[in-house]
Amino acid sequence: MAIQARATRMELLQLRKRVALARRGHKLLKDKLDELMRQFKLLISEYLGARQQLEKELEAAYKEFLFARASMRGSALADALRYPGAVATVKTSTRRVMSLTLPVFDVSMEGSWLNYGMLDTTPELDRALEVYARILPEIVKLAGQEKAIGILAAEIDRTRRRVNALEYILIPELQQAVAAIRLKLDEMERGNLTRLMKVKRMVEQRREGSQAPA
Repeated sequence: MAIQARATRMELLQLRKRVALARRGHKLLKDKLDELMRQFKLLISEYLGARQQLEKELEAAYKEFLFARASMRGSALADALRYPGAVATVKTSTRRVMSLTLPVFDVSMEGSWLNYGMLDTTPELDRALEVYARILPEIVKLAGQEKAIGILAAEIDRTRRRVNALEYILIPELQQAVAAIRLKLDEMERGNLTRLMKVKRMVEQRREGSQAPA
């Protein structure tokens, strides 16, 4: 939608100020978008590396647990896992990135996960639970990274929309309005100059007529 403005010099001055302000805002938002993208790429790189390593360890733990389940009686496995010996506590904090508040999760564990007898259990169960206990903090940390990635992605999308709105809509419309007012003012100035020239000729003709001999 074209900007409606009166063809006055005051309006032209105001529109030029708006153009300058919009350009400054566009530059600031563009710089913000670039920094958000940089932070996003760093976080994605860290997340993907941690996830790949975590998936490998989980796959090994799953295999050990399947072997344990296959080689143990169901009641023995249920008794071994019935009462947890370790308690995990998740602590939350935040960090600031480009005015955004990103979550940080940390896990602390108390007690021992190895709280069952050795008679009816297998080494595979021990190894599986050992891996689960070791990677639990990494799983929780990964969850915090996923949330942070989602927050950054949403902010990148909002910032990109604002940058595009300024670059492709608002600034061009303001520039068109400035050009239209300048064209109108130029036309008015030429019209005024033409009228002044006509008045001047009429005055000169009357002066010459009054000075002519009778």
